[in-house]
Amino acid sequence: MKSKIISFIITLFIVVVINIIVFLAINFYNEITKTDILGDVQNFVSDITILEASTTDNFEILENVEIKDIQNQEIAQDKKVNIKKYYYNQLDTYSKSIYMALEKNKENMKTGTFQINIDTDFSPLLSQSNGEDLLGDYYQSAIVAYRYDNPDVFYIEFEKLYLNIETTTRGKKKTYKVFLNCGNENNYLTKEFQSKEEINIALNEIDKVKLYFVQNKKESIFENIKLVHDYLVESIEYDESLSMDNIYNLYGAIVNKKCVCEGYSKAFKFLMDGIDIPAVIIIGTATNSKDDTEGHAWNYVQINDIWYGVDCTWDDPILIGPGIISNSHKYKYFLKGEINLNKTHNPVGQFTENGKVFELPKLSEDDFKN
Repeated sequence: MKSKIISFIITLFIVVVINIIVFLAINFYNEITKTDILGDVQNFVSDITILEASTTDNFEILENVEIKDIQNQEIAQDKKVNIKKYYYNQLDTYSKSIYMALEKNKENMKTGTFQINIDTDFSPLLSQSNGEDLLGDYYQSAIVAYRYDNPDVFYIEFEKLYLNIETTTRGKKKTYKVFLNCGNENNYLTKEFQSKEEINIALNEIDKVKLYFVQNKKESIFENIKLVHDYLVESIEYDESLSMDNIYNLYGAIVNKKCVCEGYSKAFKFLMDGIDIPAVIIIGTATNSKDDTEGHAWNYVQINDIWYGVDCTWDDPILIGPGIISNSHKYKYFLKGEINLNKTHNPVGQFTENGKVFELPKLSEDDFKN
């Protein structure tokens, strides 16, 4: 009996030792992987020198690497149905006109005071008894679509951008001038970015990271998505205080590396756009492991014309004390289908109260199988 007990203890000891070794090996592998992607991006970004000039709108980069190449690719992409403008594609004609006026004046709007004149004839709409209310609805739809299609306009505070209508009457004929400006505000920029120079510096820092994924693009769509997902999960720290600047936007995620779910989702969308993989930002509610339901943001991404869910925020849990995220948790919400994702996530297509209800991509029922 004594020998059996000793034998059992020895066996148990061996099993425990093996489990510890396996655990350490997995953690070591995860740490090596983490170091690789973070180190690669960090080294790449550090090696790029950007010469900033206030007299030019183009960014000049040493070592024959030019961020404006990315911008040229995006302009070319705009000539066809743009995969990056998912919400724009659902707008009506009037909302599209407002959206494109913002798009065409993106550079001008860095001043924060530039007035955008919308050339489209709104007379048929505004001549109706409720025309101004209808135009207000179209405007709100355009703003929502523009914000969520274009996470790189983090420097604009859209609540300070006003829609104005000037009416001129000559006899029985009325003409309407529609324009956007800052109204009685000093400007429509966020308080963190109050000049064109500050905005360009911020965009340069962000574009350096995008350029890494553009230049290191893999043949496999899956590998590209995984690389971006891993970078965001491993580089960003979730901000529990909700008190820091830029935690809801792209700059907070990419440069400050501290944000909340909206920042994660905007960074994922932005980097996917850079490598021409269709992705959209999704908002709604989600129920966590403590059975608490709260407002949340995540992404859908497309592989071979099929959509899957990705939640970088929830794949980056807050660790209490030192530790490493296991792969089982790191990819818990990575490329999930409707059956599994909707157990915890409830997407909505209405971004504002009483606003337009956008149609969301139809998710695959099942998770992605690589």
